[in-house]
Amino acid sequence: MKNISEKIQQPRIVIEKITSFKYNDLNDLCDATESTFADDALSFSIGLSPVDAKIRDKLEAYWKGTLLVPERLLIVGRIDGVIASSIQLIKPSPNNHSSSFAGTVDSHFVAPWARGYGLARELLNAVEAEAFASGISVLKLSVRANLKAAIKLYEASGYKLWGTLDKYEQVDGKLFSGYFYYKGL
Repeated sequence: MKNISEKIQQPRIVIEKITSFKYNDLNDLCDATESTFADDALSFSIGLSPVDAKIRDKLEAYWKGTLLVPERLLIVGRIDGVIASSIQLIKPSPNNHSSSFAGTVDSHFVAPWARGYGLARELLNAVEAEAFASGISVLKLSVRANLKAAIKLYEASGYKLWGTLDKYEQVDGKLFSGYFYYKGL
């Protein structure tokens, strides 16, 4: 008798930089963002309110705008061709010589339906490789204190806590604390 696990195919995972949206990319990215909001509206933020009546329009504008900023690099994770996650590298402005060594990690998330495949770690590895290749020697990031899985990933990946802020973000009138991390590349 054959083992049933032999018949189940593992999904195809792809991590890639996005410089333009093709086919269903923008829709997939907005769907992934909305499903992350829906999973727990207090767990993820890109600065938009998940209860906004026009959230889809604002998400589309946000993601399109991301591609227009030369210092922003969007990296996505796909499962079987569908965008399920993202991370951004914010490179230093060419005019900012005193901080030209440092980049920032932003908008790192994995849609609930895509968790458990290692996308969060793979995206972090990809952004670190891109930063290093760009001459960035330090990466910084911040995270809401209630995101325990993200904090565990960042700390296991060598990020060092350098500060906290009690009033980091406000969601629906509730204040959340946040943590600030850095990592030398």
